[in-house]
Amino acid sequence: MAASFRSTLGALTSRAQFPGLMGRDMAVDLGTANTLIYVRGEGIVLNEPSVVAINVKDGRPVAVGSAAKRMIGRTPAHIQAIRPLKDGVIADFEICEKMLRYFIQQVHTSRWAKPRMVICVPSGITAVEQRAVQEAAEFAGARKPAYIIEEPMAAAIGAGLPVQEPTGNMIVDIGGGTTEVAVISLGGVVTSQSARVGGDAIDQAIIQYIKKQYSLALGDRTAEEIKMAMGSAWPLEVELHAEIRGRDLVTGLPKTVVTTTEEIREAIEEPVSGIVDAVKVTLDKTPPELAADIMEQGIVLAGGGALLHGLAARLEHETGMPILVAPNPLFAVAIGSGQSLEEFDALKGVLFSSAIN
Repeated sequence: MAASFRSTLGALTSRAQFPGLMGRDMAVDLGTANTLIYVRGEGIVLNEPSVVAINVKDGRPVAVGSAAKRMIGRTPAHIQAIRPLKDGVIADFEICEKMLRYFIQQVHTSRWAKPRMVICVPSGITAVEQRAVQEAAEFAGARKPAYIIEEPMAAAIGAGLPVQEPTGNMIVDIGGGTTEVAVISLGGVVTSQSARVGGDAIDQAIIQYIKKQYSLALGDRTAEEIKMAMGSAWPLEVELHAEIRGRDLVTGLPKTVVTTTEEIREAIEEPVSGIVDAVKVTLDKTPPELAADIMEQGIVLAGGGALLHGLAARLEHETGMPILVAPNPLFAVAIGSGQSLEEFDALKGVLFSSAIN
């Protein structure tokens, strides 16, 4: 009896000394632009840009997240600000693993924590790219196996769509690197389209247009600010104009020009058309019964791109379908992947586990 009491007391003591030794379950929306972490029972606890500033002399990270993003375009020669994800997939495995490890440590102070982890990936990801994501998570401290959830499925769950019901639900998730379009029914993806066009492509289109029209060089951050303030996919009731500053490519000196929302709309026409085409292709491949459901319930937009002015109106005009924006488009994927943890048994069918030993 005494021995039994002592062993029970020892177990309680070890739990008190090492709370959360196995780590709290977490879902990671590993995005091209931002990384969000959802902790089971707590909600979204981290929202940071997917940027790492590296000292090229010794390969040591100088800053991660918001601090690193502020350095883009402003670093000395020995510091390089890197975005380890491109078009929704890992472009620099080593930097991505360091970034993920840093973010996990921000959430889990214990270095021994081994949280169960669900990670979001684009639906068009290859088996090799999926394995790279799982390995990065496991090397960064996730408990094996790491679970994978497709971004459109996570976005649909996060937007509150009844994904387990036998009805057609269409989600358009416009992220930084990719646009994911999917029709979901009975907890599975019936048809999907992954286009490598998103917020980054819109930024680059603005940079190229201003360079061509005004011989003015813009930085990535300035282009992003112009997109958020003046970008639109459909004519506005009141068109705006604004000053933008950059470097004159002819004289090499700083220069200010005035541009309008019409010009910016013309600049971003190609990537916006890419998003519209992805939606049309998916609708074309949708079975008639599900297409009828979508016609009734509408298409739901999620991701940062859903906030582009006039995009819903443009899609409604092009497809003839009602268009809705998710209640919290920026966080829809993170919330949905977090829900798959909160209701792990009910939603386990939408997850893929790793086959890595």
